[in-house]
Amino acid sequence: MGMSASQARFLSLTARKTNTEYEGQQINQQRTTLSNESANYYSQLASMTVPTPPSSSDYCKITYSFEDGTENNTITSLIAQPGGIYLMNYLQETVGETINANGNVIVTRNGDAPNYTYAIGATTLYNLTSNTPDRREKDPYLSTLNEGDYEDAIALESKYLEILHNKYGNTTNWLVRYQKDGNGSYYPVFYNQKEIEAANYTDNNMSTSGIKSYVYGQGTVTKDIRNKYARVEQDTSGRYTTIIIYNSQDDCEKNEDGITYKLTAKTTADDAAYNDAMNKYYFDKAQYDKKIQEVNAKIEIIQVQDKNLELKLKQLDTEENAINTEMEAVKKVIQKNVESSFKTFNA
Repeated sequence: MGMSASQARFLSLTARKTNTEYEGQQINQQRTTLSNESANYYSQLASMTVPTPPSSSDYCKITYSFEDGTENNTITSLIAQPGGIYLMNYLQETVGETINANGNVIVTRNGDAPNYTYAIGATTLYNLTSNTPDRREKDPYLSTLNEGDYEDAIALESKYLEILHNKYGNTTNWLVRYQKDGNGSYYPVFYNQKEIEAANYTDNNMSTSGIKSYVYGQGTVTKDIRNKYARVEQDTSGRYTTIIIYNSQDDCEKNEDGITYKLTAKTTADDAAYNDAMNKYYFDKAQYDKKIQEVNAKIEIIQVQDKNLELKLKQLDTEENAINTEMEAVKKVIQKNVESSFKTFNA
């Protein structure tokens, strides 16, 4: 290789080496950028709060109750007012007369809309408290009564209707039929007219599903007592031990004519609040897991990109080593050419 060719080759190799070094610098800069991105993602992971499930012990509440003879009263609200006065609501439970659902029956519809009549088997249902000659004549029970007993039976139906309205609301009419018990005595069975009218009927005018029946009996009667004025006494732990209930706000302010009751405290689980908290935990955990997966996926992409850049950098290192080796060889050729040229001139 001549002097000119050697120098041209050396310049070419120098240019390639410079370009290789530049590419290496660019790759290192890209890897630095990826490293910063990865550090940001790891910082996000470190700053995320791991959702924790709620503890059932955090969702317990203390309910207070007191007894007044046969009545059991459970306080539902106790709101502090100025002057040590409390405004309270409570549920009063007593054993008394009530009417409860008792099984389902198939109802037959007769006549034409909108003036349908209804029956169960062969027994026609009549409006409760209706007092018509037709009913008195055809009802299997009322038709057997004398005048005085008949009037008493209709009056008793008014009492039944009041119980039904108090318990189920007075937005519907109630129908009734009298049915025999095992001793041959008649007792009333009641039906909600709205439920009967809302039912689906076959082509033979029979209800496709059972209609609820309701019967009279003894049971727990609940009454919501609201806006009563009271004062309370507490023990050293802060629990209420005694409550004094007054007839009026004025009596309460004067602390006169109050009735004192001993309170019984009971710790119960607030299942509704606990279930709400668990649902929130499941939602937060799903969001947390989704975010973790998203960040990890981005970190994996960065790791793959960094690995590819690392391989490229190794290739450039190998190429640069080869260029350096060739440059050394070309340097030696140039040196020999120079030495040879000087010998020629000296000769």
